[in-house]
Amino acid sequence: MENENDAWEQLSNIPADPPVMREKCIQCRRPAAVCWCPGLPESPLRPSSRIIILQHPAEVKRCLRTAPMLTLGLEKGKCLTYRGKKFPGFKHDGLLEIFNDPNTILLYPSPDAIPLDQLDIVGLNDQEPYNLILLDGTWPQAKAIYTSSPALSKLRSCKLVNVPTSEYVIRTQPTEGCLSTLESGAIALSILENEPWLKNKLLGPLHYLCRFQLENGAVTHQSKEFLIKQKTYPKLVGKRLAKQLKTLPDNTVV
Repeated sequence: MENENDAWEQLSNIPADPPVMREKCIQCRRPAAVCWCPGLPESPLRPSSRIIILQHPAEVKRCLRTAPMLTLGLEKGKCLTYRGKKFPGFKHDGLLEIFNDPNTILLYPSPDAIPLDQLDIVGLNDQEPYNLILLDGTWPQAKAIYTSSPALSKLRSCKLVNVPTSEYVIRTQPTEGCLSTLESGAIALSILENEPWLKNKLLGPLHYLCRFQLENGAVTHQSKEFLIKQKTYPKLVGKRLAKQLKTLPDNTVV
């Protein structure tokens, strides 16, 4: 019995092997095997305008996010990210000054939002570079940020119209008109700067990610709206989803 107890004691004192950590890319912080950095522009892009991302805290936990693609695709200082549920807050250094800048616009489909392509492009009629604000999160999260941040409703509100279906094909979007944060920023910048090539350059990481995932077993996703119309949605449509689909405007940013 003593020998048995000694054996168990010796076993219990053996240190556990440390967990095997996958090597991560130093840029995107994703596991090296699924890094999308090869899709980034050869050199960070430097448009005249800036993108300001107001990010819901829960978005950080998502494994597949597109906001970092904007950050790495643009030159330092051309894409700023502020995190929170209400803006501007006391921790958001410099954000109040951005809100007070007359060249700041918000990409959000509020009732008074005008089509983005109706704005003067940078350089036309002495138009200075824009500060383009994007809300980063799910549609309910973006809506919550907007309603809890009165300062946002005072900004010029704009929306994208007649844009193509999202190219983020490995993620299920709520409706056919929803776009990822990356796509919204890339399309908007290309319009404001009158530089169509900006869109394709910035979407490079998304194309790379989707192609890699599809080649390794992922499948193309249709929107929830499409699946429900085709009666192939695999879950029961609850009150929350039904209400969401009815209230989502076209070309929503998610």
